[in-house]
Amino acid sequence: MEIKINTKYPSMEDLRNRAMVKMPKFAFEYLDGGCNEDINLDKNRTDLQKIELMPQYLSKFDKSSMQTELFGQTYDAPFGIAPVGLQGLMWPNAPEILAKAAKDHNIPFVLSTVTTSSIERVSEITDGKFWFQLYHPTDEDIKKDVIDRAANAGCDVLVILADVPTFGVRPRDTRNGLGMPPRMTLKNIIEVFKHPHWATQTLIHGQPNFETMKQYMPKGMNLQQLAKFMDATFSGRLNEERIASIREQWKGKLVIKGVVSAEDTEKAIKLGVDGLIVSNHGGRQLDAGQSSIVPMTNLAEKYGDQIKIMVDSGLRGGPDIARAMASGAEFTFMGRSFMYGVGALGKEGGNHTISLMKTELQQVMEQICCQDTGAFKPHLIK
Repeated sequence: MEIKINTKYPSMEDLRNRAMVKMPKFAFEYLDGGCNEDINLDKNRTDLQKIELMPQYLSKFDKSSMQTELFGQTYDAPFGIAPVGLQGLMWPNAPEILAKAAKDHNIPFVLSTVTTSSIERVSEITDGKFWFQLYHPTDEDIKKDVIDRAANAGCDVLVILADVPTFGVRPRDTRNGLGMPPRMTLKNIIEVFKHPHWATQTLIHGQPNFETMKQYMPKGMNLQQLAKFMDATFSGRLNEERIASIREQWKGKLVIKGVVSAEDTEKAIKLGVDGLIVSNHGGRQLDAGQSSIVPMTNLAEKYGDQIKIMVDSGLRGGPDIARAMASGAEFTFMGRSFMYGVGALGKEGGNHTISLMKTELQQVMEQICCQDTGAFKPHLIK
């Protein structure tokens, strides 16, 4: 895929600032915020930024390759698009924009159970080359049916979400009426009128809905009933028995997202899980927890020869991808960065953001004399 960058927005900060202007406040703050006091949200960034790489300027060097093999697939870069809930609320049609861009650039797109496009629609866009993140439903019939739908749609990798046994306390969302149940406040209505492009696109693409879960919802639910349905459907905590049941049903590659401890990693290995995405849910669940890069580094060192160790949360662009790979990650994922791109540039945002990240990462690799994505570790300054 040809690299195409809008030169008005040559950095992630440019995209974030533009998205803040283009998106209604309630939508931007849902995307941008963490939980409680945003302490872990900030730690994700500061801990990553402490990581330093050593360049080698006098070594023989031809060129760098970003191609990365993962689970039998060769991707054009060592990063993918992380699952994000309610993407269509933040920018209309966002999951479809990003799924198409991921296919065009040959990187993974991970669809969330609670985003606003269905398994089947994303499969159509990506020719079945996508990953699916499962919020664990308490209803066994729904769980089995959703997994079967993902398999029938050609999904490459099933990702089980572990780090939402309870929903995080997010003060911005509560103030903005995006708690459960959601409410449309006068302030939000004013915000919609102040952002006509967002409003027009929402009219074109329709009110965002939980498209994958839609067929399991009773018809005609009001917001109060929707809140109760979602709370009852996704109040289940993962455990070994539930993972074993999914492992038995799912014949493809299985990944758990949100594991950060050695104890949970050892359980995952024993259960036959193929990979972990070490994550703190973008700082949105446990403000008193660690940043994602700290446990990822420890788990990669101890278990990297037994299970694929990947990471998300806090990464923004090429330098962060390089930092994470040098710290032991085999692959990286980002959510907010891509949503900033779509919020800023609409349907062009996916291609622009991926192109920007590829350009940044290529520059870092050439600068430090790193020939391929398996050669970052020797450049880590410990």
